Amino acid sequence: MPSVRPMFLSLLAAAALTACGGGGDGGDSAPEETRLQDSRNSFVPAEPAATTFDALKADAGDTVDNASTSRWAGVLGGAAYRIEVPANWNGRLVMYAHGYAGTGNTLAITNPSIRRHLIQSGYAWAASSYTKNYYDVRVGVEDTNALAQAFSSIAAARGRTLSAPQRTYIVGHSMGGHIAAAAIEAEAQATANHKVRYHGAVPMCGVMGDTELFDYFTAAQVTAQAIAGVPQQPLTGWPAVSAQVTSTLFTTFPSVPTATGMGYLAVVQNLTGGPRPLFDLGMAVGGSFAAVWGVFGGDGTVNGILNSNVADTTRFTYVIDGNAAASAALNAAVQKISATPDANRLRRDGLRWIPKANGEIGIPVVTLHTLGDLYVPFSMQQIYQRRVAAKGNSGWLVQRAIRGASHCDFTVAEQVEAFDAMVQWEQGGAKPAGDDVLTPATVAAPTYGCTYTRNTLGPDDSNTTAQLRGAIAQNAATCP
Repeated sequence: MPSVRPMFLSLLAAAALTACGGGGDGGDSAPEETRLQDSRNSFVPAEPAATTFDALKADAGDTVDNASTSRWAGVLGGAAYRIEVPANWNGRLVMYAHGYAGTGNTLAITNPSIRRHLIQSGYAWAASSYTKNYYDVRVGVEDTNALAQAFSSIAAARGRTLSAPQRTYIVGHSMGGHIAAAAIEAEAQATANHKVRYHGAVPMCGVMGDTELFDYFTAAQVTAQAIAGVPQQPLTGWPAVSAQVTSTLFTTFPSVPTATGMGYLAVVQNLTGGPRPLFDLGMAVGGSFAAVWGVFGGDGTVNGILNSNVADTTRFTYVIDGNAAASAALNAAVQKISATPDANRLRRDGLRWIPKANGEIGIPVVTLHTLGDLYVPFSMQQIYQRRVAAKGNSGWLVQRAIRGASHCDFTVAEQVEAFDAMVQWEQGGAKPAGDDVLTPATVAAPTYGCTYTRNTLGPDDSNTTAQLRGAIAQNAATCP
């Protein structure tokens, strides 16, 4: 199987370009509107003078000397970067996209969690801080692509002559998973200012439903208010009612719901992917739902990434399992929120403000998602599967469910296995196996997610992952 279908991608890119007016929006030469994010220009790299970074600590299983790699740090177009190239480089480059870094002014870089595997296997990797924080997937795609384009020239400037990579892959976590998914889309090939043709992608715990994540956040807020008996009000009024809602739904937030709160948790379960293993543990010990509760009260602009509300709850029918009457009453009473038309429209000056994962792909994609993730929930994978299938591209997608209790709490072994499966597929191997993410009975089975869960911990696994996998084992939720 060829790794990329150039003609196929060119046709898709041409279609996307036509959809956005060939880059000119039907000949309209007026300047594009601006938004709050455009005026935020005080971001600075954490280490602006850095020219290198520490070698990876040796481990007994290493086969090459980690200290022998070329390690370059610097600033490109306002974004900090790190690049690492092993002495025995195999000609392949892996771009790593980090997740959401908050709203501060300091730009930081995250090394890929599979760094050891990459350099031990001969891969080069590169990672950008991006030029801005906030949920700015647009700059994440552009700055990651710009760094990929500059890889060989940066190497030359540092005294090492490298040819252009034979293959370029992209992997990412959380918002970085969104970046990875958006970067490989036909729409990005048509509208990005920095265009890179990737050969394969591994988005992990990614926002694969792009703006539909904010639909979920909003739905979780309005249903919490409705079930707690709080009258309808503007979403931004949350601070005034949050204490009342929390005490009505939880004895101890979020691990001990009240009797009323049990109905709310049923709604959340169905919003996040339906009945499945690890949902209860995700709520009780995973910690990711607190982040959802923390974003309530927004105005739908994603903190100034957009100019108007993008969240829409009109597509939801809320379900409290086993209680049809309560479900009907909730759907009749709950506040319904509609998105502003074209809040996230195509732009004339580059990517959308929140780039899309439309499913217009033509390269191998292997995704990972934990079942207990309630911040970027498992339903993101279901949305993405439907989009890819609707475009006729299911042959390019493999999805794997992992029995983790929180957001992105994969073991390194799970991530390495997914990456290697993608590469072997891209290099002409058979399409790897994955999980059915759509059939409710399959997803609800007690052993769902066991196939690709690897609980063996290594030197690069975090203490958080180790603790959470231990909690899963203590609650008899491990696989046979």
